[in-house]
Amino acid sequence: MHIAIVGNIGAGKTTLTEMLAKHYGWSAQYEAIENNPYIEDFYSDMKRWSFNLQIYFLNSRFKQVIDIQSTTKNIIQDRTIYEDAYIFAENLHDMGLMTSRDYENYRAIFDNITSFIKLPDLLIYLKASVPTLVNNIQRRGREYESGIRLDYLAKLNEKYENWIKTYTLGKLLVIDKDKIDFAQNQEDFGSIVNSVDRELFGLFD
Repeated sequence: MHIAIVGNIGAGKTTLTEMLAKHYGWSAQYEAIENNPYIEDFYSDMKRWSFNLQIYFLNSRFKQVIDIQSTTKNIIQDRTIYEDAYIFAENLHDMGLMTSRDYENYRAIFDNITSFIKLPDLLIYLKASVPTLVNNIQRRGREYESGIRLDYLAKLNEKYENWIKTYTLGKLLVIDKDKIDFAQNQEDFGSIVNSVDRELFGLFD
């Protein structure tokens, strides 16, 4: 079984991944942030480093998906390979932070790679407004995220909404992070678990 959690920067993906993995006793797969050699450079100069960063993410997430497909363990995954292309790379191109030549090259690589992988059994989308995202980003205090522009977060939210509206490839669960605090409220987390159980196992409260 493979659950993937998607959402904007600061939406709470890592926290929910940890909580669901602990609840179900499944393995968690996290985004490669800490050892990413491009992330700080990217936030300092997005136009210079956008292609490098996206290729790094694409490669690391492809390896991650191959590992997921080759294991017999049940997996909760923090962020997906699809967000790299449909959200982040596309947004960087739209904002003029990635050239058309680099973007077309990137998408060609993405299309080739994704022809070899399977979709998750359930996609969980954490939907959050920009103020909620900013609050979470400030709370976790990553120095390289301190300069993230509000318009950048807003444009990413638009990309997520457009992608989720057209997502028909598998089961989908949308959680409104503005209205639910699963990290602090056990009842809120319980409602998410109930929804996941219904989607994956056909179980009801």
